[in-house]
Amino acid sequence: MNGPSTSGRWENALPEPGPPLVVTEDDQLLDDLLRLCAAAGTEPEVCHGPPEPSGWERPPLVLVGDDAVPRLRATVRRPGVLLVGRHPRGQDIWRRAVGIGADHVVPLPGCEAWLVDRIADAVEGTASPALSVGVIGGRGGAGASTLACALAVTAAREGRRTMLVDGDPLGGGLDVLLAGEGARGLRWPAFAHSRGRVAAAALEESLPSLRSLRLLSWDRGDAVTVDPQAMRAVLSAARRRGGAVVVDLPRRVDETVAEALSQLDLGLLVVSAGLRSVAAARRVVSAVRPVLPDLRVVVRGPCEAGLGDEEIAAVLGLPLAGEIPPEPGLPAEAPAEFVPGDDARGPLARFSSAFWAHASAVDGGVTP
Repeated sequence: MNGPSTSGRWENALPEPGPPLVVTEDDQLLDDLLRLCAAAGTEPEVCHGPPEPSGWERPPLVLVGDDAVPRLRATVRRPGVLLVGRHPRGQDIWRRAVGIGADHVVPLPGCEAWLVDRIADAVEGTASPALSVGVIGGRGGAGASTLACALAVTAAREGRRTMLVDGDPLGGGLDVLLAGEGARGLRWPAFAHSRGRVAAAALEESLPSLRSLRLLSWDRGDAVTVDPQAMRAVLSAARRRGGAVVVDLPRRVDETVAEALSQLDLGLLVVSAGLRSVAAARRVVSAVRPVLPDLRVVVRGPCEAGLGDEEIAAVLGLPLAGEIPPEPGLPAEAPAEFVPGDDARGPLARFSSAFWAHASAVDGGVTP
């Protein structure tokens, strides 16, 4: 249910992120709420009687037990109040919720998962979700991992909160491409079987930090299968932190890759400018586009005679995101010290910078 409109004072001064306030004298309900707060990674403040004005107004979320409503009728109306009851029945609870200006009535145990998410949102704060971009190769060796790294390195250099996710378990590892295989932090095996909600701040802080971005890559052990639920949990957490999320994806589409594609705002298909590459890319398009409708093509030059970037995009039936000419002086096998996007004047960085500038202007979703 939607509660009454909030006062102008509250609209202009929303509480800062932090633990919720629990108001109840029902010991069984309190045990339930403490357990749900623990699941969301926090410990609430608990008040057994009417809270002081500052204690009532400060927390981002207030969980009011059904038993406590009569003691709160004189409190100042504020947003972020949830009325929680165990097996509430009848219409009286809705009237009680209106009486204290509650935003929602939360019956337990039926809405436990929903309530855990709301508690975690309050603890983490609410930011504009990140613009999430997937990069896929039209064929092997097209340069998808290189472009994914360049996009992330450029976004971080320009001051955006950036997370780079290696979604290809059989690739060489993006930590190697970023010259950071020895960096401390967690890798995919630590998250491969995650369920439910992953705390966004905890995820970010646990990952290796390289070139001002956070990287989720693979370790040097045997291949690990990431569950679709784990991919959903990790990418959802990454997006909640805001900024930019770049995902390097394999060309095959299994359940886990399909889950990753469903979390993205748009995809970039990297196609080498040759006939065989275009033919291979058409098969990738047929597998990816049903899951990710906003798929755009990036052409890696040089183009064969008579085969330009616009012609390639037309053959694939995709909008053209741009063309990337060869990096001057870079051999086919890049040296170990080469990090894609490091050279701010190189073609990769120039393409990436233009891409983020356009994405910011059009989507409004890439924020520091």
